[in-house]
Amino acid sequence: MDRVTARQLIDRLNADASVIAGRFGLRYASITAERAGVNGHYGICYSDGTIKIRLRHAKTGNPLKYSSLVNTLCHELAHLRHFNHGPRFKAFYFELLDFARDQGIYKPGPRGRAEAPAPSRRGPRAVAEPQPPAKPATPKRRPKVGASPKPPQRGDKTGEAKPQGPRQLTLFA
Repeated sequence: MDRVTARQLIDRLNADASVIAGRFGLRYASITAERAGVNGHYGICYSDGTIKIRLRHAKTGNPLKYSSLVNTLCHELAHLRHFNHGPRFKAFYFELLDFARDQGIYKPGPRGRAEAPAPSRRGPRAVAEPQPPAKPATPKRRPKVGASPKPPQRGDKTGEAKPQGPRQLTLFA
């Protein structure tokens, strides 16, 4: 993808983000393209309001469909209010998608031969997807009598704080 195409996509995403964020009272610092070669996530939102969105397909390098970019944009905008993937985050994310769809910003197209399912406000999908079989629970081992507990590791809930800097939340953590 050339720089002109990338700039046009980011400009369009910024214009659409302004409409969506304005409607919901969200504030973000910036929306920029993720670095070339980053393939571990579609988008990322930092605690300072910086949003980065991957514009390229991981294998082909071609631009992603604009509807996919808007979907990612709504996901990252939802993190401005809920910095997690809990139920309130999901409900808000789907509310953003519904608004973007009503405004003509989000226009998901057909996927394969069948129409892509529209996200539901009540949850990610109305149709249950097959789930892998659950792994049997492994019993926790009791500590040996007289054994000292493991020392806390850096960043553990039991020990020191994590290093300072902007926090990030990725889709595939």
